[in-house]
Amino acid sequence: MTHRLFFVCFFFLLNTSYQCFADDFVVVHNIKIVGNTRTKEKIIFREMLIKVGDTLQKAKLKEILESDRQKITNTYLFITVKITSQEIDNQQIDIFVEVKERLYLVVLPVFYLADRNVNEWWYERNHDLRRTIYGIYGKHANLTGNNDQLRVRAEIGFIPNFEISYSSPYLDKKLTTTFLGGILYGINKTMVYRTWQDKFQFLESEQQQRQRLSFYTVLSRRTGFYQNQSLQISYNQTQIADTIARLNPNYFLNGQTKQKYFLINYSYIFDRRDNRQYALKGYRASFEITKYGLFNADNINQLNISASYNKYLPIRGKFYANYSFRGKVSFPHKQPFLQTAGLGYKNDLVRGYELYVIDGQSYVLAKTNLKYQLIDHIYDLSRFLKIKQFNTLPVAAYLNSFIDIGYAKNKFPQINNTKLANKWLVGGGLGLDVITWYNIVGRLNYSINGLGEKRFFFNLSREF
Repeated sequence: MTHRLFFVCFFFLLNTSYQCFADDFVVVHNIKIVGNTRTKEKIIFREMLIKVGDTLQKAKLKEILESDRQKITNTYLFITVKITSQEIDNQQIDIFVEVKERLYLVVLPVFYLADRNVNEWWYERNHDLRRTIYGIYGKHANLTGNNDQLRVRAEIGFIPNFEISYSSPYLDKKLTTTFLGGILYGINKTMVYRTWQDKFQFLESEQQQRQRLSFYTVLSRRTGFYQNQSLQISYNQTQIADTIARLNPNYFLNGQTKQKYFLINYSYIFDRRDNRQYALKGYRASFEITKYGLFNADNINQLNISASYNKYLPIRGKFYANYSFRGKVSFPHKQPFLQTAGLGYKNDLVRGYELYVIDGQSYVLAKTNLKYQLIDHIYDLSRFLKIKQFNTLPVAAYLNSFIDIGYAKNKFPQINNTKLANKWLVGGGLGLDVITWYNIVGRLNYSINGLGEKRFFFNLSREF
């Protein structure tokens, strides 16, 4: 009798434990994707951790769905992404992924500034409209529905350029490897020939002063959801006029008028940000190494190594913060002007010093931001616009305060009479960031730098 009672109690406890376990978990019965007119389902499934047949903890279901939504959003294939679940019974659910595709084929007129940024053009170049580049830009961002891209750029004006490139679909069944190939050709008449006291100096001319040609290939591999590696190999050839070589014998070094070389570049990125368009949470780390010149016949022999780390933190309520560190070293120290890039290029600058170019063989840069969210909303414009790729308008705006610190090391300061290299630079200020359609980010900052200069600076970019 005692033994029978023991087994009855044992099976009762076992069944009770199983029932409690079943109540805490659900099984994914099916995943349904809606709205992908062109994009193949496998491209969306590739971004999802959830698979059919998975057993998921109910308490973490919302978190997992949001994580997958962010990863699909970060493909830049869709305007909006929504993921929901629906219970079939207490143990099974269906997952619904609703996407709204972007306009993939875009053929647009091109009109932009030839200068480094709009601030340099406005303050230093007297907002001269002759310093503009115009032409045609065509892009298909999802040519076969496999997230492959074809780009064509034909530009005239201040700096004529022609470029065509194609990024293939995934080359393997695991959807991890892609291949990109392209060609770039450009010429210059008026052009930068050196920096002097941390400002670009231009040669104004009606004659061709520079011609460049580049063939490039990039093999990229994505491991998991967050790791990307790429290997680039390119051939580059640049020819300058004798006038440029006389004005700056260091343009290619030793008064040379031609530079040709093979280049190999390796980069590694770990990107765990919630939104690559404008991140509020997560982090991104990267490492890059570039070798200019692979053979004896190449006209340059240089090694660049750089690394960066960005951290994004929600603080409380609508307050957010982020900081970043970036640095570069390069060898040898005597380098051609064309390959010597310190602070002031692209986003590698201390805010407040947008009008300066601080050349150097190495640099360090730290940026900090404190933000307050004013608005984050998606507007439905379908009553006014019937084109589905444009009738959803996301708008977000943030008040932003910032402080940046940077240092560029220049081993030959006398070459360009630099005043800002080899010293710590500090800049800070207040700003407004606005994020909207198709990854467009507008920034208006009021900055003060270590020289006591105070100015408004504006930047409009499309984040990728």
